[in-house]
Amino acid sequence: MIFRFAPLALLAPLAACATVAERGAPPAPVTVRVVGLNDFHGNLMPLKSPRDVVAPNGETVSVPVGGAAWLASAIAAIRAQGEYSLVVSAGDMIGASPLASAAFLDEPAIGVMNRIGVDFNAVGNHEFDKGWQELKRIAEGGCEKYTLRQPCAVEPEFAGADFPFLSANVVANDGDTLFPAFGIKTFGEGDSAVSVGVIGLPLRSVPDLVTPSGVEDLYFGDESNAINIYVEELAKRGADAIVVAIHQGLYNLPMSDTNGCGDIAGELLPILSRLDPRVDVVVSGHTHRSYVCDYGDIDPARPFLVTSAGYGASQVTDIALTIDPVMKEVTAKRAHNVTVQSAGTAKDGKALATSAALPAFAPDPEIAAYVARYVDAVEDAARRPAGKVSGQVILTDDDERETALGDLIADAQLAATRDAGAQIAFMNNSGVRASLVPQDDGTVTFGDIYAVQPFGNSLITRTYTGDQVLALLEQQFDDPEKRQILAPSRGFAFTYDRSRAKGDRIVSAALNGDPINPLMSYRITMNSFLAAGGDGFTVFKDGTQTTTGGNDLDALEAWLSAVPVRSLPNTDRVLNLTPPR
Repeated sequence: MIFRFAPLALLAPLAACATVAERGAPPAPVTVRVVGLNDFHGNLMPLKSPRDVVAPNGETVSVPVGGAAWLASAIAAIRAQGEYSLVVSAGDMIGASPLASAAFLDEPAIGVMNRIGVDFNAVGNHEFDKGWQELKRIAEGGCEKYTLRQPCAVEPEFAGADFPFLSANVVANDGDTLFPAFGIKTFGEGDSAVSVGVIGLPLRSVPDLVTPSGVEDLYFGDESNAINIYVEELAKRGADAIVVAIHQGLYNLPMSDTNGCGDIAGELLPILSRLDPRVDVVVSGHTHRSYVCDYGDIDPARPFLVTSAGYGASQVTDIALTIDPVMKEVTAKRAHNVTVQSAGTAKDGKALATSAALPAFAPDPEIAAYVARYVDAVEDAARRPAGKVSGQVILTDDDERETALGDLIADAQLAATRDAGAQIAFMNNSGVRASLVPQDDGTVTFGDIYAVQPFGNSLITRTYTGDQVLALLEQQFDDPEKRQILAPSRGFAFTYDRSRAKGDRIVSAALNGDPINPLMSYRITMNSFLAAGGDGFTVFKDGTQTTTGGNDLDALEAWLSAVPVRSLPNTDRVLNLTPPR
């Protein structure tokens, strides 16, 4: 059942007109299955590394997960539990994607979701990575070129998404939302008909997370205000259940398939605290965590479920809403996360072990064949050797942890911009998107390093005073909910203590052993995302004497290929003196 949408002002009430029913028993409650997913990020194939997940029996197992063909089968299994269902995505369906999708501007990610039967997608921050005009093309179809890459390279007539993108808090210069704010889907007929309304939106801070030109002339408004406005609109239109899909999320929840709220934190919390109580479910994302939290345990006046299904199709959320068509309200709701156990191979080529404690899904053959077209199309480029490294780096979700990979990238960027006078380079850990796992002889391919740095940023070198350098380092701690550390290039080191007063959390900072002098000037290189103030590092915008260099991925490949084997840096550039809690 495909839902076609129109601008808000033109939307007509979508609830089916009731027919005159014969006298008798009232219509029975109706169960609607909502499949929640988020942060797909164009992961057409299973994730490269197995993931630790908690099985329904409470056992923690490490299994291969993800892949569009397996995701399709998992969603089909959830939908098969009842007659009525819809699939709702909470954003970052595209962007920061592996090469097989990103090389083709994420057109195959949309093609996969069309075939799966997604009903609504709330835009996230990564939907804007290539600018809002390219986002409109991806959503609506066509082959107009807005980036360096050629659209429609595999599918000459790319038709866009069969489902609406939603952006309730994103307003363009003409006063309309960039995409519709909401949609409604109706199930059943006559007195048994029920309608589910879906409001979709990104986090308000998208302009801090993407290149500013990509969101020029757009206004990102308060999330709670936007949601509450459209809850009222949906209520007027007869929605019996209201689902919010928002690209913002939580942290610190216990690891399980039905978590509970635990000691939750995150920027979604203040949004939830102001929501209209008529909301029934919040499908969230952005933090790449997996959780199912009954917010009524925190605020009994707002007994909605809050869910998230991890990252990269590793999980989906099975949500069941029981709706009374007479009372026109949800009478029961429950949810749990389903791990998309798939297939994968270890470094030695052997199949990764799966677990009988988790559901087993066969790959959907139609989607597997569709994905194979794109994998084959990019295979030659992906397999090209890019260099050799001395070991592997397996990343965690902790962006406060110094990693050899982040430091390696900073070293590469410093080397690439020495001619511009660069003395220091900084890499944001949140921009390092994948582990680096070489072959047995140390070889890493272009596909490997592309997965690490998929954004195609330029390198920017600017001049800063020592005071600005110290202020920049302080900005690592401005947001207490974000644990982010900048990876520095070799020769630069700093020590910090989060427990100290704001403005005094940098204990020391030195270049080649000499403390940073507030009165001196330093030439610093960063990627173009950081140069625009990305990740909240606004001091980067204040530099002078800007020099624009080449592509960040090219710099990494040049650094790797410059020696027979590139040694991974020692992680001794950042020292955390914060006392344990």
